[in-house]
Amino acid sequence: MLIADLPADDERLDETFAALANSTRRAILARLTEGEATVNELAAPFAMTLPAISKHIKVLERAGLIERSRHARFRPCRLDPGPLADVAGWAEQYRPIWEERFDRLSDYLDHIQPPPEGTDP
Repeated sequence: MLIADLPADDERLDETFAALANSTRRAILARLTEGEATVNELAAPFAMTLPAISKHIKVLERAGLIERSRHARFRPCRLDPGPLADVAGWAEQYRPIWEERFDRLSDYLDHIQPPPEGTDP
């Protein structure tokens, strides 16, 4: 299947995962959970140039993870949690598999663990 054949939802999920693949972008999103911030405020904790931070912000914007508004001269960024909900929904389909594996692991650990001292086996 070619990328051009993917449904729009799959393309959006690909963009979201690509944006989340970078630790700087994840840190920017974490900061935005506290509320709106300007590019300068988002750049403050990083040892990188404003143009570099701006590139990260553009990636997050293209993925739909942040929105920018206009207040006078400022264009603060804010988190848009929609694409994160899409990621959570995608991951949710794998929950039964992981729960089954954890249950099997728990059963195995119970099986190999010796009984506590002072109890009959």
